[in-house]
Amino acid sequence: MLERKQLKDRSHVTFVLPADTPPGPVSVVGDFNDWQPGTHTLESRGDGTRAVSVALPDRSVHSFRYLAAGDYWFDEDHADGHDGTNSRLHT
Repeated sequence: MLERKQLKDRSHVTFVLPADTPPGPVSVVGDFNDWQPGTHTLESRGDGTRAVSVALPDRSVHSFRYLAAGDYWFDEDHADGHDGTNSRLHT
């Protein structure tokens, strides 16, 4: 799931997953962090989910995927779109 908050000239996007699905550490990896795993690792929240937030420029489009333990890549079902390989996010 994606949570969004509009700031003055940026969009604050929070990537949210269930606490245990998939098991183990998960990071969001995309063009906004040069596709570097571990840069944005999801952390547990008190509501049974885990999340990480990223500030992105307004009116931009980004590609991303999730990377879980065991080199398991997966997409965001609630993304703004998919390009065949990656999830797409429009701010």
